[in-house]
Amino acid sequence: MQKVALIVAGGKGMRMNVELPKQFLLLNNLPILIHTLKQFSHFEEIVLVLPKLQFEYWNNLCSTYNFKQKHTLVAGGETRFHSVKNGLSEIDDNSIVAIHDGVRPLISTSLIDSLVAETKNGVGVIPIVPLKDSIRKVEGKNSVHVDRSNLYKVQTPQCFLSADIKQAYKQEFTDDFTDDASVFEANGGGINTLLGEEKNLKITTQEDLKIANLFKE
Repeated sequence: MQKVALIVAGGKGMRMNVELPKQFLLLNNLPILIHTLKQFSHFEEIVLVLPKLQFEYWNNLCSTYNFKQKHTLVAGGETRFHSVKNGLSEIDDNSIVAIHDGVRPLISTSLIDSLVAETKNGVGVIPIVPLKDSIRKVEGKNSVHVDRSNLYKVQTPQCFLSADIKQAYKQEFTDDFTDDASVFEANGGGINTLLGEEKNLKITTQEDLKIANLFKE
């Protein structure tokens, strides 16, 4: 069964306080998004979802940095849900698909391969990392301690059989869909977890970018 990476990169960089979309910012002298795609170079196919208006800019970046890795461009939608749905429409039903955030460039190929290896019919596999900070739930002026021992942060890539996840994305969108796993579960699918990587951070702020650069040095 072939492996397909579905990379979703629709961010506008608002929390970065910069005009350039965050996926195009430089990490160790190379655009973040190029780093991300390189981590999936051993896959048979890569589908990259971008806003249609960014296609020309991306193609120019690929030319500037001599990036020739084969991939298919797909136009994004109104939300991440709709962008993933658009990308899935370009993937056949006999694949394992790894859906990944374009601004998580530090994912290791070993974690990617471990997630893919555990994916099976009716079961998706996602990486998680335990919370380290103390947690409090705040309601109005009151707050209460929350036990963090069974709480985890969810990462990507999230891996599924393509036929399964495509069926799940036929549902109507709701605000409860915060990631692909939540879409899959709402359609009756099961989710297994693997321990993720602390370095597999999602770059959304200038601070994140500084930390990512340290990992790349």
